[in-house]
Amino acid sequence: MKFNTTKLFVVWCTASFLAACSIQSSNVDYADQIEQEIHQLPTWSESNTSEIANGIQPTSLGDLIDSPELDAMVILALSANPSLQQTLLTLRIQQASYRQTRSDQLPTADLTLSNSREEDQARLYSGQVSASWTLDIWQKLADSAQAAKENTEEQKALYNAARNTLAAEVMTQWLSLITDTQNLSIQNSNVATLHSYETFITQRYRSGLSTLEELDNSRSAASSAKADAAATQQAISEAKRALHILLGQSSLLTTEYPRALPKVLVPLADLPQQTLNRRPDLVAAFHALEASKLETRVAYKALLPSISLDAALSSSGSSLEDSLLKDPVWSLLGQLTAPLFHGGDLQAAVDISELESAQAYQAFREALLNAIAEVNDGLSRERSLAIQQSHIESALVSAQRSLTQYERSYRNGLTDLLDLLTVQQTTYSLEQQLNEIISQRLINRVELGLALGLGYKNKRINDTRDAV
Repeated sequence: MKFNTTKLFVVWCTASFLAACSIQSSNVDYADQIEQEIHQLPTWSESNTSEIANGIQPTSLGDLIDSPELDAMVILALSANPSLQQTLLTLRIQQASYRQTRSDQLPTADLTLSNSREEDQARLYSGQVSASWTLDIWQKLADSAQAAKENTEEQKALYNAARNTLAAEVMTQWLSLITDTQNLSIQNSNVATLHSYETFITQRYRSGLSTLEELDNSRSAASSAKADAAATQQAISEAKRALHILLGQSSLLTTEYPRALPKVLVPLADLPQQTLNRRPDLVAAFHALEASKLETRVAYKALLPSISLDAALSSSGSSLEDSLLKDPVWSLLGQLTAPLFHGGDLQAAVDISELESAQAYQAFREALLNAIAEVNDGLSRERSLAIQQSHIESALVSAQRSLTQYERSYRNGLTDLLDLLTVQQTTYSLEQQLNEIISQRLINRVELGLALGLGYKNKRINDTRDAV
């Protein structure tokens, strides 16, 4: 029985083509599912539009706080922070890897020169130029290159996310330092007040007008306040060192910090689709999903045959000039390779790629849910802290009025020292608590801006270019 090889080849190629066409329909369309989920998102649970209706709408994290000193710190951190630089180098490596993968689609050529000599014979020179090319008939190499490009875009988005996070961390650490400095000022005022009480009680005790119990109470309160001030001073030192780590500096900078907390604008929460499209972590997760989808297609196409061409020009002679392709001999080889049996390795690779695509989809959903929660938490926290601030301000006003009355009553001998110290400690505690709440509210606005996808752009040099 004779086989018609031409017909067999045609049938085989037709079957391979039909198999290649069926690959496109074997993948789940996760991108369509993601689009449906995003369009079905409800509006944010809180709305802050009315709070900034008459203000400036921030378009970047740098717009939230108007401070040249802070801008300089953020710019220094973006250029010197070692963690961010590692992320940038990872991006550069991925970009080089993409260029390397893309080169697989192009032919390769090599030049080989050799010489040999045997006893009693002239030296023999040989030269050869060879070229090879794998035909991308199923677009397998193109899909691999596109997958590498998606991985590069993912890494770029991760770098932008790290860049934005670093800017927000510098801003919040700077606000925390100002808060701690204000707390230290309040505590030092408390120490000074308690010291004056202690001096006053000591004089009265020596005059026989106060008891030893009152003297001990005044000394105890003063010592406790001094301990709190020392703890706050240590916290400030540690916070400065933490800030300088963010700035990528090994030694502390001689930087002056404002004595009062600055104004921080409230970022506007627009439509969920617009907000989420700005978040680089979601952009990165989407590119990771696209890359896994392409890698699944590549795994499927590995089951299909491949065609490669190899061509060579060779020559030899007694001189180097003769070996450089003078009257060369050429050869051309066409090679068709089809997988027959690989012990289930190729099918397992397909299964792994499909599972990795499903995993990437779930990773995107997780990032999406976290993003929604961060925005809703930030909006809700802004409203809650505003209410807390209002109540603490009212309580502080009452405490200050009560403290004035108790001081007058004590000096007239109408109240006990312990009652006066209790009211005095309550007043200073409320001052510090109010300072902390205001700080939390301002820090929350920075974190809310980050959650809303605001990146950092230096408004002072009008830098509107991408980070990379």
